[in-house]
Amino acid sequence: MSGLLQKSLLGFAAGVMVAASFWSLLLPAVEMQGDSRWAVMPAVIGFLLGMGFLLLIDVMTPHLHIGTTQPEGPRSSLSRTTMLMLAVTIHHFPEGMAIGVVLAGAGQAGIGISTASALVVSLGIAIQNIPEGAVVSIPMRASDKSRTRSFLLGCLSGIAQPLGAILVILLATLFVPMLPYMLAFAAGAMLYVVVEELIPEASNGQHTNLSTIFFAVGFAMMMVLDVVLE
Repeated sequence: MSGLLQKSLLGFAAGVMVAASFWSLLLPAVEMQGDSRWAVMPAVIGFLLGMGFLLLIDVMTPHLHIGTTQPEGPRSSLSRTTMLMLAVTIHHFPEGMAIGVVLAGAGQAGIGISTASALVVSLGIAIQNIPEGAVVSIPMRASDKSRTRSFLLGCLSGIAQPLGAILVILLATLFVPMLPYMLAFAAGAMLYVVVEELIPEASNGQHTNLSTIFFAVGFAMMMVLDVVLE
């Protein structure tokens, strides 16, 4: 994948995910609580829990950030490619949660989340998965693993995403009053991924202006689609 394409995809995905976190997750979480002065509190609590959850996983799990060579988390004898795969797998889970919670919200009347906005969130995260899958499969192939095995391991790193989506859909269906907290939790977890992984990688090396431009494009597109198609 060329540097131009990678920076464009990373910037676009980051813009979509930031916009989705506000328009499709945090704002509906606040609006669900009505006009009370404290209507924002479930969103605040859920947001901080989502950030804290991803931070805890980052601290406790040995992994390698995309674009870096220094491992983080507890000391481990795991290989570089394995730790990189762990990092991608970890960050697929909250992305799946975000997809699941907007789909669950779209299925509930009076929440203000349209099916179209849920599909746009899914599309943005799907685009972001392209470079994430590549950074798993390419090092596997470079370490003399077969094309088939490299491809399958890249796909396997994304298995946490549908699992996270299914889990959240089931929980949201059973515990409707928890939906505002879950929406904000998904937003916090998704923004953690953007700040911790996507933006540093998009801002590293050459073509950083391109990633900034595509961040604006992704944010604007998500904002327009979420409001117009509501």
